[in-house]
Amino acid sequence: MNLTVESPNTSQLIRTAWWLSLLTIAYNIAEGLVAVWQGWEDESLTLFGFGVDSFVEVSSAIGIAYMVFRMQKNPVAGRSDFERQALQITGWGFYVLTAGLTASALYNLYIGHRPENSFWSVVISSVSISIMWLLIRSKERVGRALNSAPIMADAACARVCLYMSGILLLSGGLYALTGFAYADAIGALGLAWFSYREGKESFEKARGGSCGCDHCEA
Repeated sequence: MNLTVESPNTSQLIRTAWWLSLLTIAYNIAEGLVAVWQGWEDESLTLFGFGVDSFVEVSSAIGIAYMVFRMQKNPVAGRSDFERQALQITGWGFYVLTAGLTASALYNLYIGHRPENSFWSVVISSVSISIMWLLIRSKERVGRALNSAPIMADAACARVCLYMSGILLLSGGLYALTGFAYADAIGALGLAWFSYREGKESFEKARGGSCGCDHCEA
């Protein structure tokens, strides 16, 4: 972990990082509950998978929150076993989600399944894009100020969540506007691809790499 501790604002920045991590956990739980419920009600695989992804993200966010908590006690401490285990659990969660989304999407493509509607897909993805954008900006600002590779990597992961929200919005919007039968299944395959990437990167970080999502620090 690269962390500059000389700045007089370090304590305040770490507290900000702590609250951002808690906000990330709370938001992902709320988003996951609504998306899974509405995805089930609307028979939308993309929306349901998006909700499950939010729950998987919670385990990663808990690891980050614990890391920031340790930073308050000892800014130069290395990665703990708890954080490695959280990353491994997150990685397996993403792999399971990838397999489930891929199998279900291919089946839905085969039978030509259509969701009941895509209203909530558009609403939830629009809210998620707004929240994720604010979180990314805040985490990047704090991460740069602290010179913290893990916080910058967490911001990069939030950016991947932003991309997934975009897939949900495109899928739901396309279906709402055109009624294209395969929009939902294709959107689910897009989520599966990003879930696989996130799972792979979680295991890389658990092994001690400083790369996360689309961000690396030497």
